[in-house]
Amino acid sequence: MDKKAAKILLSTFWGGGGWKSPHDPFEGDEFEYAKSKGVMFDPLTISHDEIVQRLHHMHQNPVLKERVITAFLHSLSTKKVYLRSALSSWALTRNMPLHTYGERPALHANTSACGDCNFLRLQSDKQYVDEDLNVLNFERIKWGGVRHGWLLYCLLDLELLLQDYNDNSCNSTESSHFHPYPVTTEDQTILAKMLEASQTGDPKDSARSLEKKWKECLPSSKQERDSLLEIWAAAGILVPGDTPRKRKGGSGDFVFVATWQGDDGYHAENVLDYFGPYLPQSNF
Repeated sequence: MDKKAAKILLSTFWGGGGWKSPHDPFEGDEFEYAKSKGVMFDPLTISHDEIVQRLHHMHQNPVLKERVITAFLHSLSTKKVYLRSALSSWALTRNMPLHTYGERPALHANTSACGDCNFLRLQSDKQYVDEDLNVLNFERIKWGGVRHGWLLYCLLDLELLLQDYNDNSCNSTESSHFHPYPVTTEDQTILAKMLEASQTGDPKDSARSLEKKWKECLPSSKQERDSLLEIWAAAGILVPGDTPRKRKGGSGDFVFVATWQGDDGYHAENVLDYFGPYLPQSNF
């Protein structure tokens, strides 16, 4: 990712006092520079059906899963948080059928009137008109994403990951075996510590409790760890169980991981599916 372009995007939405209200429409030399680097964007008008088609096409790529997994792991030690949420974006859309918005209406719409999106816990609309992708990419670069369950975010997230992968590969002067997201021993150690911390066994432990435990596992801010919790839950790694919840109502800070508790632990089958080659098999 171009550092100057990323700085322009971050300074557009964030300053010393926190959130800023940017001028709309975005314009000027800095915006044009960031746009030329694929970091900022003009408003997007697109339909639900086109998003689904583009996601479906991406999932036909047999190497997409590997790129998502290695990018996530690479981010743990490097703090390239923008590489993380592709894991949840991929997982949430991997089993999504090719469908239209009105094909199967949701009987009880929780996240979408589209039955297929609603079933997958995806928030979607029939039409998107002049949507601001810049704020979505700001959240992605700043914390690792916030609106992980938005269909539009999943599309942007995966397309930007592939763009970043291709840009890094094209700019490399190394051999054809160059990988832009090498997974190091440090990444593997951090992953193992995060998983170990997730197995508290205590039903009184909440997602917030785990966030605090993760502070000792990897270099991060609270907001970045919150995003990681949501990513893991959306990806089916932290799955709330069927046992009675000790903390009724969950947490307003979370969506996917709101009702997870310590005795739920992590989903071993999904962990092996995602990270198997990077974990000591004796632990599973």
